[in-house]
Amino acid sequence: MHVLVTGGAGFIGSHFVHRMLKAPDVEKVTVLDALTYAGHRHNLADTAPALTFVHGNILHAPLIDRLMAAHDAVVHFAAESHVDRSYAAPGTFVSTNVMGTQILADAAARHDVTKFVHVSTDEVYGPLAAGRATEESPLLPTVPYAASKAASDLVALSFHRTYGLPVCVTRSSNNYGPRQYPEKVIPLFTARLLSGHSVTLHGSGRHVRNWLHVEDHCAGIEAVLRRGRPGEVYNLGGGTDLTGLQLAERLLALCGAGPDAITYIPDRQANDLRYAMDCSKAADELGYRPQIPFDAGLAETVTWYRKNPHRWAPILEREEFTRA
Repeated sequence: MHVLVTGGAGFIGSHFVHRMLKAPDVEKVTVLDALTYAGHRHNLADTAPALTFVHGNILHAPLIDRLMAAHDAVVHFAAESHVDRSYAAPGTFVSTNVMGTQILADAAARHDVTKFVHVSTDEVYGPLAAGRATEESPLLPTVPYAASKAASDLVALSFHRTYGLPVCVTRSSNNYGPRQYPEKVIPLFTARLLSGHSVTLHGSGRHVRNWLHVEDHCAGIEAVLRRGRPGEVYNLGGGTDLTGLQLAERLLALCGAGPDAITYIPDRQANDLRYAMDCSKAADELGYRPQIPFDAGLAETVTWYRKNPHRWAPILEREEFTRA
């Protein structure tokens, strides 16, 4: 199998690339990445000869067409993904996430790709006061990031219905693990606490998120790549729902900080109170079940950041993070 991985130098994408390179039936993995602020070649260090790296943008249609002709399958991670950044530049999110997906799907359909996996997020369902969103639940995104991902999901699925492209969409809960860029809450809090700084919680700290280790997420994506039914959506979530305060308290303990290291600030604009998904479809159809207990995975993650300050300390000195 020859696999094209967009966004493969990013956090989740690079973990998936490492996983694919260990698969005996994968002969070639090509990573296409624009190397924006959160993508780095060092995320792909110590990889196999089967890996090819291409520095490029998913919006460059001629490049996409050329790459697509040489691959059997596509796993599409490339996206603008940070909620706060989407407030400041919604147009960038629409361009990359929606138009980029259309360009990829169009090329994949022309070249008869055997599987197109589009990686998405639980945020497309919007906040839930109670219950859990299934794959059939309405899409009610709140913020520009989530809206752009919902639109890209629909674009990808439309290529299955219209052109027969074998598309699957995955929607995951919040990811964590080694090598995550410190704009996301777990690496940001960890880096700040290890540096002796305080961390900030929005509002009351009662916003609920579900947590999934990046390796478990990648296992789910591989299951969808290999066994997912074309035209279907699969929710991929962990088994741990935590408020922001509960998460912060765990990180305080792991980093050796006291409760006075938490500062409360006014809630950000349109901060959804609770996300929750029903992931039974992936379990029933694909046999997919996350394997890494949250507390063990979180401890492993903190240990990685403790041992690799060179990967995050220079980033933390930037103005956008000194005010975090």
